Amino acid sequence: MDTSLDRLTPIIQRALDEDLGDGDVTTLCTIPEDATLKGHFIAKADGVIAGLEVAHLTFALIDQRVQVEFTIHDGDRVAKGQVLGTVNGSTRALLSGERTALNFLQRMSGIATLTNQFVEAVKPYKAVILDTRKTAPGLRALDKWAVKLGGGQNHRSGLFDMVLIKNNHITAVGSITAAIKRVRNCDDRHRPIEVEVRTLDELREALALQPDRILLDNMNLDQMREAVQIAAGRVPLEASGNVTLKTVNAIASTGVGFISSGALTHSVRALDISLTLGHG
Repeated sequence: MDTSLDRLTPIIQRALDEDLGDGDVTTLCTIPEDATLKGHFIAKADGVIAGLEVAHLTFALIDQRVQVEFTIHDGDRVAKGQVLGTVNGSTRALLSGERTALNFLQRMSGIATLTNQFVEAVKPYKAVILDTRKTAPGLRALDKWAVKLGGGQNHRSGLFDMVLIKNNHITAVGSITAAIKRVRNCDDRHRPIEVEVRTLDELREALALQPDRILLDNMNLDQMREAVQIAAGRVPLEASGNVTLKTVNAIASTGVGFISSGALTHSVRALDISLTLGHG
């Protein structure tokens, strides 16, 4: 996932434009232009921090003179009440940027925290935790970056960088075999191919064609265990469908190599973080 400044700046600028419009009228009317303040970022809950660079860039896009210094790094665990860092500069810039900076920081930290809980839950096993495309529209780069900071790995970035033949594709084409053959005849870039299967018979059909990965869609634990035995390591298997923090350990115990969950990003609970402003 590309997290370069060239990729991130337009995302953050759109968020600022959405909030500021033609100006923060309250701040412009109440705060002198030369006023300065200092603020402290404080964790209000235990978790894993993600988005420090994004918060920094948010203030820089408003006023490059604002100084942001964090005492921790993205991916670090933090405790409730811990001071994460400071921001110092124009009061107008701090007031105008604080909500956007915190929105990014809280959402990304929430994703990283939940991802880390998933990763910890499967630690006795070999399964890798993956995200999905169930991200906030326009924020996929940040959502997927947060997953990595939480210890997970990214699935495909979008519809362009990997082939994922799903049930609807198979239904439209007629069979798994036909779908895979069409992709191999069409894609001159030879991107990785994953195919979704719902039954063990479909698994056997897919295995014969040796795709790069097979996704076990909404299979129960017994089916997944049998699928692992049938595959016998010939093709990596991914489990998906209604994966939660309560179920992920049992799913990992079946022996699948990957577990993907939309819950990491589609309904994340933001980590509570505050920015307290003052003169000292």
